[in-house]
Amino acid sequence: PLLMLAWKIGPALASGCSVVMKPAGETTLTALRVAELAAEAGLPAGVLNIVTGSGREVGEPLGRHADVDMVSFTGSTATGRRFLNYSADSNLKEVVLELGGKNPCIVLDDAEDLDAVAAHVVNGAFWNMGQNCSAASRLIVQRGIRDRLLEKVRAEAAGWLVGDPLDPANRVGPLVSKAHFDKVSSYLDAAKSETVLVGGNVVSPGFIEPTIVETARDSRLAVEEIFGPILTVIVVDSFEEAIAVANDTDYGLAASIFSANGKRALRGARALRAGTVTVNSFGEGDVTTPFGGYKQSGFGGRDNSVHAHDQYTQLKTIWIDLN
Repeated sequence: PLLMLAWKIGPALASGCSVVMKPAGETTLTALRVAELAAEAGLPAGVLNIVTGSGREVGEPLGRHADVDMVSFTGSTATGRRFLNYSADSNLKEVVLELGGKNPCIVLDDAEDLDAVAAHVVNGAFWNMGQNCSAASRLIVQRGIRDRLLEKVRAEAAGWLVGDPLDPANRVGPLVSKAHFDKVSSYLDAAKSETVLVGGNVVSPGFIEPTIVETARDSRLAVEEIFGPILTVIVVDSFEEAIAVANDTDYGLAASIFSANGKRALRGARALRAGTVTVNSFGEGDVTTPFGGYKQSGFGGRDNSVHAHDQYTQLKTIWIDLN
């Protein structure tokens, strides 16, 4: 939540805008603390405003307000659609959307150092309990390397202990809310009809153990954004099939591809329809590189990098007759 806040307010304030920030209802404390620090740092009153509350109480009124010139939104695709409607029904404010993802991680049969690959796969899938729009939630693996890779992935996942997140030994804590836990745990029921390779259980209320499920490419688990610690595995026979499966989604936020053949990896990176593609690693880039998606993962601008400022500015042409 703190990173999402920083990605928005940094370029907005630097561009000369005043900001009204509505944090998610479950994660307000970091936003309120930043507001305190901004006041201590001398930011003028009214330049940075944090308003907490529900989407209906705060989000929708902001989306419909005629004095709001633009909205930069990170969240679900369903809510992003609402902001487009709010804009259409009000002052046609600009809307920049960074939405969901069902991000592919392709491992081709010439990938090297499978211990390192497995570490990237598991981290990409289970970091922050999978509650990450760019989580690597689909492992697309070429058949010739499947058994060796999954053995390494199982071993790596075993080190991701579930429990109190204040204990440094634990790497998987609770999901953000009971409602979200109920949603994610419902996918465990769907997983029972698939091939569960790792996990598949609720440890205790709020806690779901890292789960890996082998599925068909059109399985509900492989198509829908789960936003939890559940990784689906899809086995393919060729490079071309891997790219086709990776792109067979409504989303296009992030992707990764592992191959020892640099030319092949670059060809795959270019073919993948995603805003950020990593080669032989999992990641989102850093603050210097633009972050955003294709298709239903969003549009209208990018967070991070110099391009992030574009969404908070307008182009103007001024002609002057000097005669």
